Amino acid sequence: MGGGVILWTAGLKGVPKELYEAATIDGANRWQQFWKVTLPLLRPIIVLVIVMGTIGTLQVFDQIYLATAGGPLGTTLTPVYVVYREALGTQGPIQMGYGSALAFILAAIIFVFTFLQRRFIERGAEMY
Repeated sequence: MGGGVILWTAGLKGVPKELYEAATIDGANRWQQFWKVTLPLLRPIIVLVIVMGTIGTLQVFDQIYLATAGGPLGTTLTPVYVVYREALGTQGPIQMGYGSALAFILAAIIFVFTFLQRRFIERGAEMY
């Protein structure tokens, strides 16, 4: 979450004050300035934070490993923890091939999510 806040802050600092002055002269109120000036200029940051958050969510490992180790009846299993469990055989025999295949499928899923998010969210996010 801290990285996202830093990116948002940097994005907000990067919006030129002259654009707000021009919008005020043109008669825009604060709400219109937000929707017509701030949000379009922050769109690349929004895309970056959403994509990185999705990737980070799919790659959660340490919290699950330390807190619950898969939890009661596997309710807190994550894809990366399943790869770890299968590849190193912590719950049964070592199945490195199966773990590698799961890791490859996870990478493909992350690629597809990233591609879709960039394609549909980034629409109209050209830099000014």
